[in-house]
Order: sequence, then structure tokens, then C-alpha cells
Amino acid sequence: MPLDSQIREEGDQEPRGGVRKRGKEGGGRPSPPTSVRVAMYGLLVENFSEYIKQQYGEDMWEQIRHHANIDQPAFSTHRVYSENVLPRLVKSAAKILDVTNDALMFRMGEFFVEFVGQYGYDRVLSVLGRHVRDFLNGLDNLHEYLKFSYPRMRPPSFFCESESSTGMILHYRSKRRGYAHYTMGQITQVAHHFYNTKMEVELVSEKFIFDTSHVTFQLTFDNQAFSNQVSLTLIREEQTLPLRGNLLFEIFPFCILFGNKMVVKYIGNSMMQILPELVGQKLTDWFDLTRPHVAFKFESILLRTNNIFEVVTVESVFENNKKKKENGNVHGDILNLSEEDVTEKSFKLKGQMVYMEDWKLILFLATPVMKDLDSLIYSGLFINDLSMHDFSRDLILAGTQQSVELNLALEQEQQKSKKLEESMKKLDDEMRRTDELLVTILFSDVVTFTQICSRITPMEVVSMLNAMYSIFDKLTEKHNVYKVETIGDAYMVVAGAPERQANHGEMVCDMSMDMVEAITELTDPSTGMVVAGVVGLKMPRYCLFGDAVNTGHRKYLKINRGHHEIIEALKGQQRSSQENRHT
Repeated sequence: MPLDSQIREEGDQEPRGGVRKRGKEGGGRPSPPTSVRVAMYGLLVENFSEYIKQQYGEDMWEQIRHHANIDQPAFSTHRVYSENVLPRLVKSAAKILDVTNDALMFRMGEFFVEFVGQYGYDRVLSVLGRHVRDFLNGLDNLHEYLKFSYPRMRPPSFFCESESSTGMILHYRSKRRGYAHYTMGQITQVAHHFYNTKMEVELVSEKFIFDTSHVTFQLTFDNQAFSNQVSLTLIREEQTLPLRGNLLFEIFPFCILFGNKMVVKYIGNSMMQILPELVGQKLTDWFDLTRPHVAFKFESILLRTNNIFEVVTVESVFENNKKKKENGNVHGDILNLSEEDVTEKSFKLKGQMVYMEDWKLILFLATPVMKDLDSLIYSGLFINDLSMHDFSRDLILAGTQQSVELNLALEQEQQKSKKLEESMKKLDDEMRRTDELLVTILFSDVVTFTQICSRITPMEVVSMLNAMYSIFDKLTEKHNVYKVETIGDAYMVVAGAPERQANHGEMVCDMSMDMVEAITELTDPSTGMVVAGVVGLKMPRYCLFGDAVNTGHRKYLKINRGHHEIIEALKGQQRSSQENRHT
């Protein structure tokens, strides 16, 4: 259950440690940090997407996504996305839904517990502890179980203190800011869902130290399991068994024993092969602490013995073995690796810190962190240098036996996913173009208008156009479109302007169909004497007056559909015209 895990891009340095020069005394001064590009796995973004879809619907998700200017239509849980994707989505959602960012993040955290169940993580959560206190004390270790699925994850750090029968104080540290309420929602829901326990989470303080957010929560719940644990500790009869130190360092070949001044007293047998000069030196001169996010001090370690600790050498151990490899002293010519082939040159150890009361020393029971067999070979180690009682050897060997078919299938799925994303992007582009279509324009004119004009008088042309435009003008009012202009026989109409219309295309189509149907009812012009002139002040128009206008209009009202009717004067004029044409 990655709570807010960041991702370090390949080629970036560790947030702490990396490669710095050892000082002769005290901790060496680290080199200036390079710019760190952080990113986010898609699991967190997909959780937000599903939450919005289930609570508010698909349309709301699309509205939020467009408002945040996120072109990505969907997100893959194991792919890496920009760090600012989720904050942009949350900000847009809070504005559109009229809720606060903190309230929205809290609800997302609650939903996350249900969301990860579809990926099988609910089974992991259900076995992390017998009681709520067990889950919380082991919360910092939770992300370790997920690093195989999310190898580039940079998890937050948790540790508990001031535990009592009524609750505890939980410290949360992360490189990412703004996820305190998100974490509060997750913890509250886990307590309710898996342990049937009502928990109140109060944000006590939030501090920012350099690039790290340090949040303190006060957890209040029925912690009877703590009282039972204390009682069992008091009644348990302690028994001491003799154990030789040499046997201990053989069982744990990478262990480190150090005192309150952080000076190394003893190291395991395999550590002697890697760092033979470590004994008698300060541990802080040779290693940086990468997990948990606390000061690398004796007192800080004592307070967090429930945490898994991870340290990394400040200088490259692989570089120290380079000359040995070139001389054939290590593994001969089994593998010839260039520096570019090795992305992690520092030596990492991960394990548990145990305080040895009798010795007044801390014993670091560590195992090396090797991603594959190549790293083991390049470091100068052999399989038999690893512990026999754990799975260190199995994990190293299993890393070299990955299925070729599985890798091929994964690559094919990634290609399909990429094509799908491209198709979705093209679809979004087309939808965006459609949204940008603001108006629809209609142009019409009279077929063979020039020939018609050559056969009738100018006054008849004007009368015909006037009758035609009168019909069209009524249709513009019916369909709520705007007549732009008329030039000769051309008639221009627009929808969507000057007032915006969502269905402007449909309006113009209806207008055009009615124009074709209505024009069949247009009567031939009436012939006669008229008086013409421009009338009106506010909107002056060119108008016709006279008996011919009235006669033509009356005949138009009585004419049957599909018929033509002309007055006697026009009939005589046409007969005279035809006689002249035949002579």
C-alpha cells in the first residue's frame, strides 16, 4: 500500500548519501546535491480517478481532467507519471466540487484502502499485524514488501512513540508535501476495515526541514494489546544462553557491531571481504542512513528498533574492486561490465538494529541489497558469502531466471497501452476541434438566376426575390437563426452568432430543409403598376406599394400547392412576347 511513495528518476543521486568523500574524522561533508527529478507511480493517480468516477460519475472525472489540463485519459498503476499530475487534479476537483483540499485528500485516503483490494494488496494488509498496534509499529516496513512491484519507489518513513493503552504518537516523514490528510484517511480506514477499531487521528504538527515534511499524529484508539504485551514481558522468565561471538558473526556475515560513539567494534565475516578497514572507524564516515528518515545517531536508532534500517556506503565499493577485477583476482573473466552497465555503484545494507544490553552496543543484523547477479559479481562477492538461513541466495539467483516470455508479454502490453493512449489523445483532439466549432453558416442562391432575369423585367425580378426572401425571413424566426445579408439571389444565414448556440449545426440543417420545402410554394410574380421608395427612419427599407402588390398577395393566399397562377396582364404580355418571337 504505497502511501505517498515518490520515485527517483534513473541517474539521480540518493536523497541522502550517494557518493561523497570520507573525512578522516567525523562525517564527511556531502557534495552539493544534484537536481532530483521526482515522479509518481500511477497507482495513486488511478486511485483518485476511480474515487471521482464512483462518487461523482464519469462526466465529472472528464470535467476535472480537462480543467486540470491533463491529456492522459487513463493511468497505469505501474507506470511513472509527473509529480504534479495528482496535485493539479486535486486542486481542480476541490474547486469544481467546492470542497477543501484537505477534506478531499482525506476521502481519497479512505477510498485507497478499498481501491487496492482489487490488486490483491488487501491480503497483504490483513496479515501485517495481529492488532492495530502491530500494524502501526510495522508501518515503516510495509513498503519494503512492495519494492519488487515498485522498484523505483522512494517510500515515506514512519515510527511510533509514547505508546499507551489509549493510543500512541505516530511520526510521518516524506519528501512529498501535502499528503498528511491523505495518510490520515488511510490509517483511519485500515483500523476500521481490518481491525474493527474506531480510531481518531489528530494532526499535532507539520514541519518542513529542508526538503522533508515531518508530520506528527496523535492516534487515539483502544490499545489493550499494548497492556497485554507489557504484562507478558513482566511475567516472562528471561533465560540467557551462552553464544560465542565468532559464531554470531558467522551466522550474520554482514552484521556490524558499534557503540554509542558510532565506532565500529566488530563486523561479520563477509563484511571483512568488502570493507576490511571498517573496524575501528566511525560508521557515519563510511555509511549514510537512507531509511528511516532520522539522524544517523546512536540515540535515534535506539528509539526506532521496530524499523527496518537501510544504509549505503558514501563511496563506491564497486570502484574499489575494479582493479581487482581487471587483474583477474575476482571472478576472472566471467563478466566484463562497463561503468554504464552498473547503475548502483554504492554498497547497500538493509536489516534490523538490535540493542545488546550486556554489551551496551547496537548490533546491525544486515543483508546486502543486490538487484541481480551482475551486481553481486561486480562487488567482488560470491554466493557462499551470503547467509544460508535466509533467502538472500534464493533472491539473487531468482533475479537471473526471469521468464523471457513474461518480459516479451510485458513489452507487448506496454506497446498496446501506448497505442491506446495515442488513440485516446487523437480522440480528445477531435473532440476539442468539435468544441471549437462556434457557428454554422448557410449559403443559398437561385439556380439559373441569370437566365431567369433575362426573361423577365427588372421589376418582376425584384418582386420574385422579395417574395422568396419573405419566406426565408419567416423561417429564420422559426429556427432562431440570423440573416446576415442578401446580395442579389444569394441568401446568407448563420447560427451560433451573435448569440452562442450549442446546437447551431442542427438549427441550420433544419433551416435549409424547410427552405427547400417552402420555396415550392412561391408564386410567380404579379405584374402591374406600383410605387417604390425607401420608408422609415430607424430601420429604413425599400418598399413597394400598389394594386399589383395587393393582387399578387391575394392570389398567393389562394393558390394550391404545386400550381402556378398568373394574372391576365402577365398572360397577355407573355402571349405577345411569344408572337413576337415567332415573327
